[in-house]
Amino acid sequence: MRKINFSAGPSTLVLEVLKKAQDELVDYQGRGYSIMEISHRSKIFEEVHFGAMSRAKQLYGLNDDYEVLFLQGGASLQFAMIPMNLAMNGTCEYANTGVWTQKAIKEAKILGVKVKVVASSEEENFNHIPEVNFSDNADYAYICSNNTIYGTQYKEYPKTKAPLIVDASSDFFSKKVDFSNIALFYGGVQKNAGISGLACVFIRKDMLERSEKKNLTSMLKYSIHAQNHSLFNTPPTFAIYMFNLQMQWLLELGGLDKMNQINTQKAKLLYDCIDNSGGFYSTHAKSDKSLMNVSFNIKDTNLEALFVKEAEEEGMLGLKGHRILGGIRASIYNAITPEQVQILCEFMREFQKKYA
Repeated sequence: MRKINFSAGPSTLVLEVLKKAQDELVDYQGRGYSIMEISHRSKIFEEVHFGAMSRAKQLYGLNDDYEVLFLQGGASLQFAMIPMNLAMNGTCEYANTGVWTQKAIKEAKILGVKVKVVASSEEENFNHIPEVNFSDNADYAYICSNNTIYGTQYKEYPKTKAPLIVDASSDFFSKKVDFSNIALFYGGVQKNAGISGLACVFIRKDMLERSEKKNLTSMLKYSIHAQNHSLFNTPPTFAIYMFNLQMQWLLELGGLDKMNQINTQKAKLLYDCIDNSGGFYSTHAKSDKSLMNVSFNIKDTNLEALFVKEAEEEGMLGLKGHRILGGIRASIYNAITPEQVQILCEFMREFQKKYA
C-alpha cells in the first residue's frame, strides 16, 4: 500500500506518471533500451528534451521572448548565478520573506554586488508577506513566491519597472502566472514538476544580453546554456524525462488553471479543518497563507511528536515541521489529491477527540 507523502521535497509524484516511467524504464517506447542509456545528442532524447521545453512554455502561455533552460545545481545554484549574470553596476533589490531569500541575499553579497533588502517580515518571524516597493532603476527585483518553511505565498507579484526575478521552486507549475514584468522565473522541479536533480529557468531573452557581456566560466553563464539549448554539457537526462511526463500530465489534466482550482480546493479543506478544530492553529496572516505548504501547530505542543508518529502509523509521511519553525507541516503539492487531504483531516479530527 502506497503511503501519503506530505514531505516538503523531494515530494510525492503523480502515480500515473510513476507507472508510465516504470513501464518504460528498461524499454523506452519498445526500442529495446532505457531513456537513461542513450546519448543526450540522439534524436530520441532530443524529442524528450525539446518536447519538455515546449510543454513547459505552453503551460505558462509563453512566447519566443523567453528561453527555457535546464540546469543542474538545483535552485540553490541560481542564488549565485542570478547576480553573476544579471547584476550590472547598480543595486540588486530583495524582499526577505524567509530562509530561501536569506540564502539568496547571502550569495549575492558574497559575490560583492550591491544588495538592498527593501522589505522584510523577519521581525514577525516571517508570518506574512510584507508590502514591497522596488526601485524602478534597480538592476533587478527579487522575490521568492512561496515559502516552504513558514507557509506564506504571494497571491500577486509586485508590479515593477525593474526586471523581476522569481524563485518559484515550491509553487512551480501550480497556477498561471502573469509574466508581464518577469525577467527570470525559476525553480527546482522536485516539489511540483518532477524529481530532484533538475532546475528549470525561464529567462527573458533581453536578460541574456547581460549574461553575454559577463566574464564568467561557461558552466555558470546563462547565454552559453541558451545558445546550446541546455545541451552544453550532459544534462540530467532521466530528470528531464520525468519532467516531460509531468508536463504531459498537467496538460492532459487541463493546464494550470485546472491545477490551481484543485490546489485551492485542497488548501481550503485543510485550513478549514485547522480553523474549526479548536486544537490546531496557524499564526500566519490569512491573506498570505500558502496553497502549497500548510504550517500549523497543536495547542498542546507536547502532542506534536505523537501526532507525527501516529500519522506515520496511519500511512502519512513528512508531517513534522521544519527544524527552524517546529510544529506540523503538510505540503500539498500538485500530486497530492483532495481525497488524501481529506484523509489527513479525518485523522486530525480523530486525534483531537482522542487527546483533547
